[in-house]
Amino acid sequence: MRYKVTFVVGLALGYVLGTRAGRERYEQMKKSAREIAQNPAVRNAAETAGHTGREYAGKAFAVVGDKVGNAVPASLAGRVRGLRDRAGGGSEDEWGTSNT
Repeated sequence: MRYKVTFVVGLALGYVLGTRAGRERYEQMKKSAREIAQNPAVRNAAETAGHTGREYAGKAFAVVGDKVGNAVPASLAGRVRGLRDRAGGGSEDEWGTSNT
């Protein structure tokens, strides 16, 4: 994902620098981006997406920890379980599976 964002930023920068009226277009794009970022609906959507992403990442962490725990040395598996416990694991999620 990080590479896609970097590519798009580079593409936009190349477009701006390559146009005759590059500075004017850059200012227009900057103003549009600022307006979009300050829009309450966009902010709420970004916050919701971030929260949902963290929630699913926590679930994935627990599942991977369980799967990896059976395939790696006990010392490493203990560390993974310790991280999961610190992340708030140990309760059932809404899918009915246990995080422990």
